[in-house]
Amino acid sequence: MRSFIYPEMMVHTALCTHKDPKTVLLISDDSTRFDEELARYSDFQVSVISADGALEAIRGLADDSFDVVLSEAANDAALLAHVARVSKEDALVSMTHPALDDVEANTAVMEILGNYFKIIMPYNAGESTLLLASKEYHPTADVILQRSDLLEGQQYYNCDMHQAVFAMPNYVRKAYLGVIRN
Repeated sequence: MRSFIYPEMMVHTALCTHKDPKTVLLISDDSTRFDEELARYSDFQVSVISADGALEAIRGLADDSFDVVLSEAANDAALLAHVARVSKEDALVSMTHPALDDVEANTAVMEILGNYFKIIMPYNAGESTLLLASKEYHPTADVILQRSDLLEGQQYYNCDMHQAVFAMPNYVRKAYLGVIRN
């Protein structure tokens, strides 16, 4: 797998959808692989917590603190509730999740997110998929084209890929009918 695809898609899909991201929470045990992508932006603050122990760490964070959350933590109900709590009213979350073939596990995660977010959509990130949850912005309708076009140095992400990664085959659409919110 090309190692640059995943961090580019995790970071830029969310940051090029949010209208004006100022605060980002990164939940990861290997945050350094996102450093290069996050460094392409200069106008926001990044806070990092470890995925291992994320629940304890996020409990201490203030409500409505983050515009964007990028998470590689296990998606249990308690953590997702805290992610929603620390997310601002127009926040986006980009997160890992079980493979789309694991409909039962994904449905459980998406149903929990449905309590907090208006839009819940899986998207392709190379050989894996990620999940985007949004309280306000739609990842294909609200993409900030100027921001995504002006980014430099990516090997995979661009405004066309941003749109295309949300296309899902019919068997996925059918499996998640009523669960995916777009």
